[in-house]
Amino acid sequence: MKTRLCMPLAVLVLTACGNPDTQVSTNIASPVSVEDIQPKMIEEYITATGTVSATAEVLLKAESSGYYRLAINPQTSRLFVMGDRVKKGTIIVYIDNPEQENTIRIKSQELTLDISKREYEKQKSLYEKGGVTLHELKNAEKALIDAQYSYDNAMIQLSKLRITAPFDGVIIDLPYYTPGNKIDSGAEMVHLMNYEKLTMETQLPGRHLGRVIPRQPVRVTNYTLPDKIFNGSITQVSPALDPETRSFKATIAVDNPDLLLRPGMFVKSEVVVSQADSTIVIPKNIILTRRNNKIVFVVERGTSVERTIETGLENPDEVQITKGLEIGERLVVGGYETLRNRSAVKIIQ
Repeated sequence: MKTRLCMPLAVLVLTACGNPDTQVSTNIASPVSVEDIQPKMIEEYITATGTVSATAEVLLKAESSGYYRLAINPQTSRLFVMGDRVKKGTIIVYIDNPEQENTIRIKSQELTLDISKREYEKQKSLYEKGGVTLHELKNAEKALIDAQYSYDNAMIQLSKLRITAPFDGVIIDLPYYTPGNKIDSGAEMVHLMNYEKLTMETQLPGRHLGRVIPRQPVRVTNYTLPDKIFNGSITQVSPALDPETRSFKATIAVDNPDLLLRPGMFVKSEVVVSQADSTIVIPKNIILTRRNNKIVFVVERGTSVERTIETGLENPDEVQITKGLEIGERLVVGGYETLRNRSAVKIIQ
């Protein structure tokens, strides 16, 4: 009786210790995240850094001695201060010099010019009717020309008593002088910049020489403005490499209409050298290298399928797939690190 009872028991133990383990191993599924492959656009770009500078900058100095008088800003109805925006031709500082103004005699010059114009027109009319000789007409013309020269020279001398903006810009420095104090010729008056458009010089790797050309689009960012992208373009490209760094110089113009970027800021630029529309693009970090092949995984009927791929354009984050994947397939983007071909998978996202 004891012998007959032991045999079935032994069979039961073997079944319990063998088959259930085998069954569990075949049901293990790796959790993965997937994305449906859809066509999209990709840009290939070269990343570079540099410092932006104003496209127009001038330090205005006094060209004549006189008494200092700061002008009123017509836009704010108060005296000019650093940071004010000015239009071309706006007077920022007056240098009062009564003696020099009397010498210039601007009102007298204006009157002389007006009289000369009227006399010339009169002589011209008489000459056409035969009332005066050509010599008399030419004398009137010469008097008008001399009066114009005298007036223009007076305006030049008068302009030396006015510190005027030569272009639209922003006052970045305005040295303080006590109102009414006498200043000497050559004293620094106003430092003006226009940085609605900035310029940036950068060095690019020599292997890209020939791929970077004028008018190529550029994206510019600054770490203090993480959500803002500034548009720019290549303006100049050096045709030669630096023999020490094996790089070449390029100049970039950056649009800055709201003046958010400031001259002297350190920025990052992305020079777009190529792009493709409606193509398969995947994250660069999910590509594995096995047996000298680039591979990714897709999910088919609950299992992972290994795909060997070929790539095209790429940037630091994404890569174009030219062979190996199809639109609509489910691409594994998470949990791919330990997968093998035909592994059971469980989609968690």
